[in-house]
Amino acid sequence: MALRRLSGFMTLLTTDPKILALALLTGIIPSLLWLWFWLKEDDEYPEPSGLLTIVFIMGMLAVLIVLPIQKFIQTNINSNELELVLWASAEEILKYLAVLLVLYKTHNADKPIDWPIYMITAALGFAALENTLFLVKPFLASDTVVGLLTGQLRFLGSTLLHAVSSGILGIAMGISLHAGNFKKEWHLAVGFIVAIALHSTFNFFIMRNNGGDFLKVFAFLWVVTIIVMLLFEKVRRLSEDY
Repeated sequence: MALRRLSGFMTLLTTDPKILALALLTGIIPSLLWLWFWLKEDDEYPEPSGLLTIVFIMGMLAVLIVLPIQKFIQTNINSNELELVLWASAEEILKYLAVLLVLYKTHNADKPIDWPIYMITAALGFAALENTLFLVKPFLASDTVVGLLTGQLRFLGSTLLHAVSSGILGIAMGISLHAGNFKKEWHLAVGFIVAIALHSTFNFFIMRNNGGDFLKVFAFLWVVTIIVMLLFEKVRRLSEDY
């Protein structure tokens, strides 16, 4: 998977501008649709659109950093299971760092709901460029149908996965605003563990079955999404005290 994305990135650098535009649009639009959905869940406490745009772009740039890291992991780790966990860990950590770099020494994330919003925004930026890298080759091969079907499947699967896994971490961070210093660190650790576990589990079942039984995997992901939405609502209510 890492090699495929790296190959997609190298192809992206030399591809025809029209193909590039099509791949970017098909990759970014699903992320923007999901971003619109999650922002509607927080319409009482909207964040600055300019800052959200920067976080989204930082999430996209995180892909360029994670690719060589994942290539290194793929080259030096013999265990497929450990490899998947380390890939997921690298992605979740870099999405988190993308948000921290933007919010460092600012007071924009001062309510519990802010953290899942910013984390989801970075995650969807990450997914947007990742989707683009997966779509370049089908479009270059003039296989538009395959490209569009791939985009639709990623809209329902991996794009949502990125949003949900980072949203879990953001929710943990938001809830931690009510906790002391030690409990804040504990919430952050638990958030990372759950996010990485979900991300790794999804990738494991997708790769183990070579795409087979994807309906069962997607059903599991959507159940987790519903749970995250319920937790999101809890964090939104906590924000009413701020």
